Amino acid sequence: MELAIATTVTAPFDDAVSRTKAALAEQGFGVLTEIDLSATLKKKIGAELEDYVILGACNPPLAHQAVGVDRQIGLLLPCNVVVRASGEGTVTVEAMNPQVMVQVTDDAGLVPVAEEATTRLRAAIDALGA
Repeated sequence: MELAIATTVTAPFDDAVSRTKAALAEQGFGVLTEIDLSATLKKKIGAELEDYVILGACNPPLAHQAVGVDRQIGLLLPCNVVVRASGEGTVTVEAMNPQVMVQVTDDAGLVPVAEEATTRLRAAIDALGA
């Protein structure tokens, strides 16, 4: 099982972040958190890192279904989406594969939730590569 659903886009970094947020919104995901990991590491420990943002995306109906099956599933929510500079003019966008949630919990009740989340996240990521 792959850890991520991913694509690489040719775009300025800030544009890729904006496009990612828009693609997620088209699939019913809001961005609850945005962590600028490169800025945080620079500030806290002086470490240099390429542009790297972690978006905490949430689809409320899917989140509700998931916590209805397993209250501890909140430990794996929201779905993390990473936008990171990956080369000369390219940006990699990666979403956590929701199937990991099923594998970690081994709860068959989460299968339909993970399948729908996978479909929606894959559509958002695919839209970036189009």
